[in-house]
Formats: sequence, C-alpha cells, structure tokens
Amino acid sequence: MISKSSYNISERKILLIIVDVAIIIASLFLCSKFLNFNYLFFSSPSILRWTLLVVFYYLIFGEIFLLYNLKISNNKYTIVRSVILTAFFTTFFYIFTPFISPELPSNRFQIFYLFLILFLPVLAWRFLYLWLIFSPKFFKNILIIGKSDIIKSLIIKINKDNQHNLQAYLSDKKVDEIEGFYDVSKVDIFSLINLDNTTEVIISTKDLPSEVVEKLNKELVELFEQGVHIISFETFYEDVNLRVPKEYSKNSFYKHLSFSRNNNNRFYLFSSRVLDIIFSIIGLAFLALIIPFLLIGNLLGNRGSLFYSQKRVGKNGTNFSIYKLRSMVQNAESGVAVWAVKNDVRITAFGKFLRNTRLDEFPQFYNILKGDMSIIGPRPERPKFVNDLEKVIPFYSIRNAIRPGLTGWAQVNYPYANTIEEQETKLRYDLYYIKERSAFLDFKILIKTITTVLFFRGQ
Repeated sequence: MISKSSYNISERKILLIIVDVAIIIASLFLCSKFLNFNYLFFSSPSILRWTLLVVFYYLIFGEIFLLYNLKISNNKYTIVRSVILTAFFTTFFYIFTPFISPELPSNRFQIFYLFLILFLPVLAWRFLYLWLIFSPKFFKNILIIGKSDIIKSLIIKINKDNQHNLQAYLSDKKVDEIEGFYDVSKVDIFSLINLDNTTEVIISTKDLPSEVVEKLNKELVELFEQGVHIISFETFYEDVNLRVPKEYSKNSFYKHLSFSRNNNNRFYLFSSRVLDIIFSIIGLAFLALIIPFLLIGNLLGNRGSLFYSQKRVGKNGTNFSIYKLRSMVQNAESGVAVWAVKNDVRITAFGKFLRNTRLDEFPQFYNILKGDMSIIGPRPERPKFVNDLEKVIPFYSIRNAIRPGLTGWAQVNYPYANTIEEQETKLRYDLYYIKERSAFLDFKILIKTITTVLFFRGQ
C-alpha cells in the first residue's frame, strides 16, 4: 500500500507550538544581532531566563486567546485577532515582570519592537501554515465501519469539521447527504483501502451480524499487517468530541468507564486541595474589595438582596447550600425549580453584567474554602433536577462521585442544557472529565474558562 503523509489533530497542534517557539526565539536573536533591538541582548548571561519567560507568556496567552485552537488557526481573520492579542499581552506582562525580565529600556520604542517581533513573524508563519499545511492532502484519510444509527452523528460532525478526509463508511444503510457509503456485508475492505489509500480505520462491531463481524475481523488482521491504524469507534469518538459516547452512560457502564488514576493519587488530590484554598482566599479577598461597587450596581439594577443561596447536590449525593450573587429578579421561580436558559428573560440588567463577567459565581469561593466544592469539577445541580434526571438518564448520579466544581469540562464545552437530551450530552462531558481527570486537563479547563469570560461565550 502506498504511504501517505498526514497530520492528526494533536500533531498539528504540536507543530503550531513548536514552530511558534522556534520563530520567536529566532526572530529575537536575528533582530538583536542585525537590527537596532537591544531590549534582549543575547550576549547577556541572563538571556536564557529572559527568552524562556517570553516563550512561557506567549504559550499561556496563546492558549487563552485560542491561538492553538485548530478552528481559529484555519481562518485568516481569527488568526490575526489571536496573534495580536497574544503578542500584546505577552509584551505587557513581560515588561511588568520584575527581576526575571530585563530592565525597561531607556528607549521605550524597544517595547514596541518587541511586540512587532512577537506579532509579524508568527503571523507570516500562520498564513504559511494555512496555505501549505492546512490542506486536505495532509489530513488523515479515514474509513468508518459500524451500524448507521451508531456512526451517523460522528460522520456528520467529521463532514462539517473539515479535520479529516472521510474516504468511505461501511454500514447497513446510507447516511443522508453523506457520500462514500458501502454495504458492510458485501464490500471487500482490503481492495477499498488500496483504492483510496486510507490510513486509519475506525470500527464499531456493536449490533452487526456475527457473520459480518467474523468477515471484518479477518480483513482487519490483514490490514493491521499492512500498517493501517485501526482504532475503536469509542476511542475515536472521544478524541473528536472530547466527551464519552452515549453508550458509556447506559447499561454496563463499568465496562467502559473507570476513575482516572489521579482520583487515588494523593499528591494530585493534596495539590488540588491546596490550590482550591489559595484560589478561594484570593477570590474572596477580591470579592470583599468590590462589594461596595456591587452594592451600588445591585441597588440600581437588581433592587433586592445581593446574595442568595440554593440547595445543591454535592459529592456522594450530599446536599449543601451554594452561595451566589443574585442575577435574576426576586422570586424568579415562585417555588418551582426551572432550568436556566441562554438569554433567560428573568435575568436583570445588572445580573447580565454579573453573569457575563462570572462575578455572580464569586461567593462560591466560600463553598470551595469549606470543602463543599472544588475549583474544577462537574457543576452542582439542584436536588429536584437531579431526582428528575436520574429517572430518565441512566446512571446520572455517577457525576456525583467527585466534588462539584466552580467550573468544569462540561461547563466550558456545553454551558447551558435545558432539555433532557442536552443534559444527557452534558453528562457525557462530565464523565469524560471523571475518566481523564489530570492536572493537565484541569489546566485546560482553567484556560478555557478564562477564554469563555473574555469572549463572553456561553451567555
């Protein structure tokens, strides 16, 4: 079989990061050597520290401003916005980092030169990436096998996302408006792979006839010997959607779901708790500083109590009182629990500001300090909603296996859910977090939370 060069999603992200860093370092060196740029002079013994600080800030703000989000990196207009914001905030924080960064230059234009060095070369490289690398010829050619009702949603998403080349799909029937269908019981996969030069096969044998599965297994063994990457539908689904498949939250969930190893990692749990305490103290101190302004805003735009509390379900199903700044009209529910929705008409003018800035959540730092909640985890739901959802969504209470959080994986990927179907989808994000919980995933959630606030997403 002919080998084909391709880049998967994670490889493209790594490529962007590595080349960004290389271009920044090279640009700083060349401008220092050949142009009138002496803010960072490479003959200094401190140059390694200075350069690492620039790279550190650039990568952090690059994550915050979605510079390594492939959808952003595939559009020239969003690329310009992200590179400008990343270069600006990197420059700003760099010049105000005492002791670690070099002294401010007497010629303040050197600061502007630093911004240009962080902006122009990276922007040129990103446009080059858009022209050369982000091309269908470098996407993975994939083939999907499975029952149509199982693979349908994934095929539709792949067709829209423009991240893979869907060469063909083998199923019991054609998915509407999606080309490339072959009858799984009749087609010879090996000849199809040779024809289309497919490099990855995604397979689900669930509900396929036993004789079809037996035929597939023989062909897949032969493909594996030829170097074709074969993965399960469930694994590929998680990689693409960043949530677990629907089947995981149904019967026999324990076959697929397990706690992340970090759930029993004492160092991880201890570190998480220490960070919870530190962040909650900082958050409450900030809240205390702005309380006078919040009281004025509440008096003008809310007209009622500033704080309110509700019962929520915590770890192991234990109820606790959660504290928030009131963002809705008084008696918004009249004794009947109602799901919040996007652009909820019950939200007051001042309440909208509180929600957009996430200031309404700040009193929950008290819950975190007490140990009712954590910074990261599934958002706590109200007992009434939990009882109702447990009746229609199997094993919904699995999400209560860990402490609820101020923010979470479901929160940053699927903010509002006001139907049973949406709640089920949101649950699968929570289960993904429980399954993959780690310090790196926690960091990604914090970055996504900052991005959500900055760009007013999920409102």
